Amino acid sequence: MLLYIHVPFCRSKCAYCSFSSQVLPKGRVGAYMLKKYLAALIGEMRMQTDILDKTQVRSIFFGGGTPSLLPGRAITGILEETRKCFDVSPGAEITLEANPESLLDGDCLAEARKAGINRLSIGMQSFEDPVLGLLGRRHDSWQAENAFSAARAAGFSNINLDLIWALPGREGRPQSQMRWLSTLRRAVDLQPEHISTYCLSLEDGPPLGKLLEQGEISLPGEREQSSMYLAGADYLEGQGYMQYEISNFARMGFACLHNKGYWQGEDYLGIGPAAVSTMGARRRTNPAHLKIWTEMVAKGDSSPWEELDMLTRLKEILMLRLRTSAGLSLGEWRKRSGRPFLTDFAAQVALLQQIGLARTRR
Repeated sequence: MLLYIHVPFCRSKCAYCSFSSQVLPKGRVGAYMLKKYLAALIGEMRMQTDILDKTQVRSIFFGGGTPSLLPGRAITGILEETRKCFDVSPGAEITLEANPESLLDGDCLAEARKAGINRLSIGMQSFEDPVLGLLGRRHDSWQAENAFSAARAAGFSNINLDLIWALPGREGRPQSQMRWLSTLRRAVDLQPEHISTYCLSLEDGPPLGKLLEQGEISLPGEREQSSMYLAGADYLEGQGYMQYEISNFARMGFACLHNKGYWQGEDYLGIGPAAVSTMGARRRTNPAHLKIWTEMVAKGDSSPWEELDMLTRLKEILMLRLRTSAGLSLGEWRKRSGRPFLTDFAAQVALLQQIGLARTRR
């Protein structure tokens, strides 16, 4: 089983963010909110262990939000409770998402290492300071590179860098392919073990989406975005980063075990507000609102499980497997569905093969 722990707090909301997160106030108010959150997190974990009965956990992922805002003692306490509630595999991958500026804050890195974090995912997003400002990020390129160096000095040997491409610009000057490749070169120069590259997706709610609607910023065109994606993938593979999923590249042996588990359809338990769990043919989603979630846990309640029908599960298997370079196992499909994939989807497969977007291997 995979364990996902959602940390909903940030120092500020980025201009493009539509994730479930909220600003953590400073001082007593923030400390109180954090205390309530941690108590509910442990409470929910204990409720689930009564149901799952010492299920083995092979990866733990602290996502957010900005999990690196958690004090080291809080991370230690969460992981200690996890080991009491579940059978955590020796050498389990334990990832902490982090923003560069928070990693440079006090003893954050040393405390994370001491707590048991063995993989960092640093949200750098860009090395262009004007773009970082437009995105509402709290760090600059100097802090980004220094955070990486500090993580290495603290002993982290498995580091991912998150980067965003197809970034906006003012006055009709969005990110170009040349600028994207320059960003990738700076990332590769740092020699991380893993690089994740995500195409910017703007929704209506965040401030950046409103600026786009008002015509104050522009995005690269569809043709330019396609070119950026292909050129970026070619460059990273040429530098020794194998593309094993649409947005993910890793050196040999450093693919993210947690995310691979999602794409392979493994069971996963989500703890925290807005966290999603899927166990076999059942799924549940926690309330996104922090207060509603904490009150639910305080009452000893749990989010209801829904049963996933066979068609939904098969669609998800197809979608998830085709995100990966490993692709869909025809044998697994037949075992799960009772049907031959190449017969049922002969026309679609033939078309994809004809235009060079798919291949089959028996």
